[in-house]
Amino acid sequence: MNFIKSKINGIVTIEPQVFQDDRGFFMETYSKKVFAENGIDVDFVQDNHSHSSQGVLRGLHFQKPPFSQAKLIRVTQGEVVDVAVDIRPNSPTFGQWESAHLSAANKKMFFIPAGFAHGFYVISETVDFQYKCSNYYNKESEGGLLWNDPDLNITWFTNGNPILSEKDKLWPTLSQAKQDLMKISW
Repeated sequence: MNFIKSKINGIVTIEPQVFQDDRGFFMETYSKKVFAENGIDVDFVQDNHSHSSQGVLRGLHFQKPPFSQAKLIRVTQGEVVDVAVDIRPNSPTFGQWESAHLSAANKKMFFIPAGFAHGFYVISETVDFQYKCSNYYNKESEGGLLWNDPDLNITWFTNGNPILSEKDKLWPTLSQAKQDLMKISW
Protein backbone atom coordinates (compact mmCIF):
# COMPACT_ATOMS: atom_id res chain seq x y z
CA MET A 1 0.00 0.00 0.00
CA ASN A 2 1.07 3.54 -0.71
CA PHE A 3 0.21 6.07 2.04
CA ILE A 4 0.11 9.65 0.72
CA LYS A 5 0.02 12.30 3.43
CA SER A 6 -1.96 15.49 2.87
CA LYS A 7 -0.89 19.05 3.55
CA ILE A 8 -3.40 18.83 6.43
CA ASN A 9 -1.95 16.82 9.31
CA GLY A 10 -3.66 13.46 9.73
CA ILE A 11 -5.39 13.11 6.37
CA VAL A 12 -4.01 10.31 4.22
CA THR A 13 -4.92 8.95 0.80
CA ILE A 14 -4.17 5.24 0.52
CA GLU A 15 -3.47 3.47 -2.76
CA PRO A 16 -3.78 -0.28 -2.20
CA GLN A 17 -1.71 -2.80 -4.10
CA VAL A 18 -4.08 -4.44 -6.58
CA PHE A 19 -3.42 -7.89 -8.01
CA GLN A 20 -5.40 -8.11 -11.24
CA ASP A 21 -5.68 -10.69 -13.99
CA ASP A 22 -8.33 -11.98 -16.40
CA ARG A 23 -10.31 -13.46 -13.47
CA GLY A 24 -10.68 -10.13 -11.67
CA PHE A 25 -8.67 -8.59 -8.85
CA PHE A 26 -7.63 -8.96 -5.22
CA MET A 27 -6.56 -6.22 -2.84
CA GLU A 28 -6.04 -5.86 0.87
CA THR A 29 -8.16 -2.95 2.10
CA TYR A 30 -7.07 -2.89 5.73
CA SER A 31 -4.31 -4.30 7.90
CA LYS A 32 -4.07 -2.92 11.42
CA LYS A 33 -0.31 -3.66 11.42
CA VAL A 34 0.42 -1.97 8.05
CA PHE A 35 -1.74 1.04 8.89
CA ALA A 36 -0.06 1.46 12.31
CA GLU A 37 3.38 1.25 10.66
CA ASN A 38 2.23 4.17 8.49
CA GLY A 39 0.99 6.35 11.35
CA ILE A 40 -2.67 5.31 11.43
CA ASP A 41 -3.05 3.50 14.74
CA VAL A 42 -6.83 3.51 15.14
CA ASP A 43 -9.22 0.90 16.48
CA PHE A 44 -12.19 0.71 14.14
CA VAL A 45 -15.42 -0.40 15.82
CA GLN A 46 -18.12 0.07 13.18
CA ASP A 47 -18.47 -0.35 9.41
CA ASN A 48 -21.06 1.66 7.45
CA HIS A 49 -22.39 1.30 3.90
CA SER A 50 -24.25 4.09 2.08
CA HIS A 51 -25.94 3.80 -1.31
CA SER A 52 -26.77 7.10 -3.06
CA SER A 53 -27.85 8.43 -6.43
CA GLN A 54 -26.11 10.89 -8.73
CA GLY A 55 -26.26 14.46 -7.47
CA VAL A 56 -26.63 13.54 -3.79
CA LEU A 57 -24.42 15.46 -1.39
CA ARG A 58 -24.11 14.13 2.16
CA GLY A 59 -22.43 16.36 4.71
CA LEU A 60 -20.61 18.04 6.15
CA HIS A 61 -20.99 15.86 9.28
CA PHE A 62 -18.97 15.22 12.43
CA GLN A 63 -19.33 13.71 15.89
CA LYS A 64 -18.31 15.74 18.95
CA PRO A 65 -16.19 14.15 21.69
CA PRO A 66 -16.42 11.76 23.39
CA PHE A 67 -18.00 10.20 20.27
CA SER A 68 -15.69 11.78 17.66
CA GLN A 69 -14.81 9.45 14.80
CA ALA A 70 -11.85 8.75 12.58
CA LYS A 71 -12.97 7.26 9.25
CA LEU A 72 -11.42 5.04 6.59
CA ILE A 73 -13.43 5.55 3.41
CA ARG A 74 -13.65 3.74 0.09
CA VAL A 75 -16.03 3.42 -2.84
CA THR A 76 -16.96 -0.06 -4.06
CA GLN A 77 -19.26 1.01 -6.91
CA GLY A 78 -19.40 4.38 -8.65
CA GLU A 79 -17.46 7.56 -7.81
CA VAL A 80 -17.53 10.52 -5.45
CA VAL A 81 -15.72 13.67 -4.46
CA ASP A 82 -14.94 13.16 -0.78
CA VAL A 83 -14.19 16.17 1.44
CA ALA A 84 -12.73 16.63 4.93
CA VAL A 85 -12.68 20.02 6.73
CA ASP A 86 -10.31 20.55 9.66
CA ILE A 87 -12.41 21.72 12.63
CA ARG A 88 -9.75 21.20 15.33
CA PRO A 89 -9.55 24.64 16.98
CA ASN A 90 -5.83 24.45 17.83
CA SER A 91 -4.79 23.13 14.43
CA PRO A 92 -2.71 25.38 12.14
CA THR A 93 -4.97 24.19 9.30
CA PHE A 94 -8.27 24.95 11.09
CA GLY A 95 -10.94 25.70 8.47
CA GLN A 96 -8.93 24.22 5.58
CA TRP A 97 -10.24 21.31 3.54
CA GLU A 98 -8.86 18.43 1.52
CA SER A 99 -10.66 16.35 -1.09
CA ALA A 100 -10.15 13.04 -2.81
CA HIS A 101 -11.66 11.53 -5.91
CA LEU A 102 -12.69 8.03 -4.83
CA SER A 103 -14.05 5.44 -7.21
CA ALA A 104 -14.47 1.73 -7.68
CA ALA A 105 -12.08 2.06 -10.62
CA ASN A 106 -9.20 3.81 -8.82
CA LYS A 107 -9.71 1.81 -5.57
CA LYS A 108 -8.20 4.62 -3.48
CA MET A 109 -9.09 5.03 0.18
CA PHE A 110 -9.23 8.19 2.29
CA PHE A 111 -8.35 8.32 5.98
CA ILE A 112 -9.86 11.18 7.98
CA PRO A 113 -8.91 11.51 11.66
CA ALA A 114 -11.28 12.68 14.41
CA GLY A 115 -11.70 16.44 14.42
CA PHE A 116 -12.88 16.82 10.84
CA ALA A 117 -16.24 17.49 9.23
CA HIS A 118 -16.83 15.06 6.39
CA GLY A 119 -19.02 14.93 3.31
CA PHE A 120 -19.22 13.53 -0.20
CA TYR A 121 -20.85 14.31 -3.53
CA VAL A 122 -21.97 11.54 -5.91
CA ILE A 123 -20.64 11.94 -9.45
CA SER A 124 -21.72 8.59 -10.93
CA GLU A 125 -25.27 7.34 -11.56
CA THR A 126 -25.17 5.57 -8.18
CA VAL A 127 -22.51 4.90 -5.57
CA ASP A 128 -21.82 2.34 -2.87
CA PHE A 129 -19.79 4.16 -0.24
CA GLN A 130 -18.25 2.18 2.61
CA TYR A 131 -16.34 3.36 5.65
CA LYS A 132 -14.91 2.21 8.94
CA CYS A 133 -15.43 4.35 12.07
CA SER A 134 -13.33 4.52 15.22
CA ASN A 135 -16.35 5.22 17.42
CA TYR A 136 -20.06 4.49 17.51
CA TYR A 137 -22.60 6.98 16.18
CA ASN A 138 -24.29 9.06 18.88
CA LYS A 139 -27.20 11.29 17.84
CA GLU A 140 -26.64 13.80 20.69
CA SER A 141 -23.01 14.30 19.58
CA GLU A 142 -23.87 14.97 15.94
CA GLY A 143 -22.73 18.20 14.35
CA GLY A 144 -22.32 19.65 10.91
CA LEU A 145 -21.30 22.54 8.69
CA LEU A 146 -23.10 24.03 5.71
CA TRP A 147 -21.90 22.31 2.53
CA ASN A 148 -21.65 25.55 0.53
CA ASP A 149 -20.13 27.81 3.20
CA PRO A 150 -18.62 30.66 1.13
CA ASP A 151 -15.67 30.97 3.55
CA LEU A 152 -14.74 27.32 3.01
CA ASN A 153 -15.25 27.62 -0.78
CA ILE A 154 -15.16 23.84 -1.31
CA THR A 155 -14.86 22.59 -4.88
CA TRP A 156 -17.58 19.92 -5.00
CA PHE A 157 -17.92 19.68 -8.82
CA THR A 158 -21.70 19.92 -8.45
CA ASN A 159 -24.12 21.51 -10.85
CA GLY A 160 -24.76 23.99 -8.03
CA ASN A 161 -27.98 22.29 -6.98
CA PRO A 162 -27.14 19.01 -5.20
CA ILE A 163 -29.74 16.75 -3.60
CA LEU A 164 -29.56 17.37 0.16
CA SER A 165 -31.31 16.11 3.26
CA GLU A 166 -33.36 18.72 5.12
CA LYS A 167 -30.82 18.55 7.96
CA ASP A 168 -27.88 19.22 5.62
CA LYS A 169 -29.58 22.38 4.33
CA LEU A 170 -29.63 23.85 7.86
CA TRP A 171 -26.13 23.36 9.27
CA PRO A 172 -24.28 26.54 10.31
CA THR A 173 -21.29 27.99 8.46
CA LEU A 174 -17.86 27.55 10.01
CA SER A 175 -17.86 31.15 11.27
CA GLN A 176 -21.27 30.59 12.90
CA ALA A 177 -20.06 27.34 14.53
CA LYS A 178 -16.57 28.56 15.45
CA GLN A 179 -17.36 29.66 19.00
CA ASP A 180 -18.82 26.23 19.85
CA LEU A 181 -15.95 24.42 18.10
CA MET A 182 -13.40 26.40 20.12
CA LYS A 183 -14.77 24.76 23.30
CA ILE A 184 -14.07 21.23 22.00
CA SER A 185 -10.87 19.37 22.73
CA TRP A 186 -10.24 16.81 20.02
